[in-house]
Parts: sequence; structure tokens; C-alpha cells
Amino acid sequence: MGSILFFLSVLAIIATWWLSRQGLASKPWLEQGEMVALPNIPDEPVAPATIGLWVFLAVVGSFFALFISAYTMRMQLPDWRTLPLPPILWLNTIMLVLSSIALHGAMVAVRRGEKTELKVSLIAAGVAALAFLSGQLVAWQQLADEGHGLTVNPANDFFYVLTGAHGLHLLGGLVALARTIDKAWRAPATERLRLPVELCATYWHFLLLLWLVLLSIWAGWAGDFIDICRQLLT
Repeated sequence: MGSILFFLSVLAIIATWWLSRQGLASKPWLEQGEMVALPNIPDEPVAPATIGLWVFLAVVGSFFALFISAYTMRMQLPDWRTLPLPPILWLNTIMLVLSSIALHGAMVAVRRGEKTELKVSLIAAGVAALAFLSGQLVAWQQLADEGHGLTVNPANDFFYVLTGAHGLHLLGGLVALARTIDKAWRAPATERLRLPVELCATYWHFLLLLWLVLLSIWAGWAGDFIDICRQLLT
């Protein structure tokens, strides 16, 4: 139960930060006197695609939150045996971090109008993401070779389902990234690329955060962190 609260708290913090950036907490009908510009409100309206992405991320976050909740409850039963983490998962994590960093670089490049740097960053993000997915398949194969296949242990089932669902979401993101790369080669300027690049970067950062949460749960870090917080509060 502690892991699910930890995950939902992270999502709530991100949602609150994003809403504050949109100025939704302001009450202009209560303002009196001379009209002034409201702080923290973007000059341009939020694109429908951006709102749609955040709604989708909220749904995906809820989906994984339910699975994490089921995971933490199921592991309390006596037939649960902890699954050993393949060492390649740490390399995979580095690949996903590099992919997210590259997309952040692409976002900075598109805002500056640097098309060459944008192309390089997009390609680097795609290659690192493919390396992550390939590494996940290797991790599955290593676990299967060691006798940790499906239906052998409930922990195995959760691991394969969660990593598979995360990988499918990343694979869907790669489709959008491929279309963005194609636009980067075809578009004469970078103005029209800003929105798709920012959407890809936001999606990648979310998947990285989600993966780090999953990894912290499998490694036991989330439980240790929650125990420390409880000790501090008491």
C-alpha cells in the first residue's frame, strides 16, 4: 500500500505543478481595479494535443498505479518469492535516461531553431530507446533461462506484465518519435516541429519516471524510503 501512495503522490505533485503553470488556480472575477496580466499564464493557449497527452498520461498512470497496488498486496501472501533482478536492467535504465536526456536536448534545440542539433538529438533518443527495448528482451531471456518463466511464481507474472506494458507504451512512443523525425527532415523550418517534439519529450520523461518507480519497487528502495518517512514523521 505504501508503494501505491508513493506513486500517486508523485503524480499529484506533477499534476499540481502543471496546473499552476496554466493559471487555473487564479480567480479573475474577484480582481478589482485596473486589469493586469496574470502571472504564470502562458501567452499562447494550451494546444489540444498537450491537454490530450496529459489526460492520456493520467490514465496510464492510474493503470500502472492499480497494478502496483495489486503487486504490493499480492506479495504479502506466503507463496510469493522475490524475483532476482537481471543486472542488464541497470544498463537498460541508463539507456532510457539517455533517451530522455536526448529528447530534452531536442526540445531545447527546436526552441532555439537549431535544426541540425534537433535531428541529432531525435535520432539519439530513438537509438537509446531501441537499445532499452532490446535490453528488456534480453532480460526476459535471461530470466527464462534461469527458470524464472511465467506461471512459476506470482512475482514473475507481475514482472513480465509490468515490463511488457511499459515496453508497449514506449514502442507506441517510438512510432510518434519516428513521425517527428520524418517531419524534421521534411520541414524547412523548426516552428511546426516545436509541439510534436515537446509532446515526445513529455511522454519520454513520464515513461522514465514510471520506470524508475517500478525499479525502485522491485529493488526495495520504495519500501525503504517510505519507512524512513514514517520514522521521520513519528
